[in-house]
Amino acid sequence: MPYTVTPTALPEVLVLEPKVFGDARGFFYESFNAREFADATGLDVAFVQDNHSKSARGVLRGLHYQIQHPQGKLVRVIDGDVFDVAVDLRKSSPTFGKSVGVRLSAENNRQLWVPPGFAHGFVVLSETAQFLYKTTDYWYPAHERSLLWNDPALGIDWPFDFEPQLAAKDAAAKLLAEADLFD
Repeated sequence: MPYTVTPTALPEVLVLEPKVFGDARGFFYESFNAREFADATGLDVAFVQDNHSKSARGVLRGLHYQIQHPQGKLVRVIDGDVFDVAVDLRKSSPTFGKSVGVRLSAENNRQLWVPPGFAHGFVVLSETAQFLYKTTDYWYPAHERSLLWNDPALGIDWPFDFEPQLAAKDAAAKLLAEADLFD
C-alpha cells in the first residue's frame, strides 16, 4: 500500500504519508492513485481540479471554504514548509469549531485530506513554499468564504511570531460567530 493513513484530532481530517522509494539518485513516490486512496481511506471521491500556489515566508492563505459546492481537498507541499489548518464548520458535528494543524513539507511528503464542510488554510514557514491541492468540486468565487485566521474562538496555535501577509479577503474574513456555516 503506498499510503500510511493517520486520523487527526478531527477524525475525518486525515494525514497521508506515501511510501517513498529513495536512493543516491533521488526518490520516487506515487503522489496520488485513486484506487489506493480509496482502499487506504475508505473514501470514494472524484477530484475535478488541481491547484498550485507559490508563496513567500509569512504568507497566510485562508481560512477558506465554499458555502455552496463545498470542496474536499487533498493538499501537499512540493517545495518548502507550511503549517496547514482545517476547521470543522459543520454545526451538527461533535467537533464543530475545532481545528487541527499539521506540518506539511517537501521533506516529510505528508498530504492532508480536508473533507467538505471544513475551512482550510496554511502559513508558509520556509523562505518560499509551493503548495498543491486536488479538489472535489470547482472553485466558485460567489460561494467562497473566509474565516478569520486568528479568531480566538478557534484557538488555533499558529507556530509563528510574525505578522502574516494576508490577501484583502482574508484580512476582512469573518469570525466563527458571524460566518456562514454548514448544517
